[in-house]
Amino acid sequence: MIELTRRGLLGAGAALALPFPAIAQAAEGLNAVAKTKGMRFGSCFSWGPPGADRGSFANPKYAELLKRDCGILVPENEFKWQAIRPDAKTFNLDHFSDMLDFAEANGMAMRGHTLLWHKTQYFPKWLNDYDFGASPAKEAERILGTHIRTLCKLYASRITSFDVVNETVEEGSGALRTSSLSKAFGGTEAMLDFAYHTAREHAPGVELTYNDYMSWEPGNDGHRTGVLKLLEGFRKRGTPCDTLGVQSHIGLTDGGTVGALVNKQEKPWRSFLDSAVAMGYKLAVTEFDVDDHLLPTDTKVRDGIVANYAAAYLEIMFSYPQLRDVLAWGMSDRFTWLNGYKPRKDKTHQRATPYNDEYQPKALYGVIHDAFAGAPAR
Repeated sequence: MIELTRRGLLGAGAALALPFPAIAQAAEGLNAVAKTKGMRFGSCFSWGPPGADRGSFANPKYAELLKRDCGILVPENEFKWQAIRPDAKTFNLDHFSDMLDFAEANGMAMRGHTLLWHKTQYFPKWLNDYDFGASPAKEAERILGTHIRTLCKLYASRITSFDVVNETVEEGSGALRTSSLSKAFGGTEAMLDFAYHTAREHAPGVELTYNDYMSWEPGNDGHRTGVLKLLEGFRKRGTPCDTLGVQSHIGLTDGGTVGALVNKQEKPWRSFLDSAVAMGYKLAVTEFDVDDHLLPTDTKVRDGIVANYAAAYLEIMFSYPQLRDVLAWGMSDRFTWLNGYKPRKDKTHQRATPYNDEYQPKALYGVIHDAFAGAPAR
């Protein structure tokens, strides 16, 4: 297994173009290594018809990666409002139920992502257009309360962690987003507090998480400040949120060496994490991948850059004993969302995940393995 540590990288002044040799798959899966440190490794996955070429449990090749390496799973899209709420009266949970059955049949835990994704472009159309009537606050409580109570009552005994709210902080200003729903409540804070209290009441033993994509790259200062303000407000108001979900969609956005980038980014990032854990929050890496759309075409060079950068990031994250769960946002480059969201100009797949598009492990796989192997025990 390749030995990669941030200290070694910085000491060598590792260039961005440092190539890596091919990586061999470890004898034990990633979650098996994580368990030795009191941690878990997992991934998002999707629903698909049997045999379809998707990142689905019904794709035998992809399912084999999940079964080999994962101890916890999360639906990529199949638990979100736009997937399960076709209208104000209906829940369609067929796909998610199939996914939960797969997880349980293979001894894996499941995360619930998400009870409320507070970005209006990801609301179902009916919710954006909804008429809350003469008593909007009461109707808003009924709509959101019905959603959360229904899912908690159905799955509280089968889901280990709910992302109660996802992405309610504006990345530019750090302010709280508004929506048809939050306006009907009379304010975003009132809506958020209601969501967490309702989830706690109906899923009393389940971890309640706030999930967001504030990143360690430059330009995210306002986003991080807004998230800390939100978390501080939760504590002041007694809002029952347990954990900060750190999405960890990291990416290389500057030139120079990995060491130079990490030296620039580590201090403000640690300051952010220190502030969160000082308030009593646990940490979870909920959606880890590495955006390579600005990197060279050569796959060996690209894999080396991605691996070096990821090694530095994971060493920082794993130094916090408040971190236990680490989930990749996909196991194979073949299905990473980044291929559509940030396509490469050379038309190749992003190399953002532990396995390439032919289901073979890459240097990033080795980095994740070694990060768990070298982590302090929880």
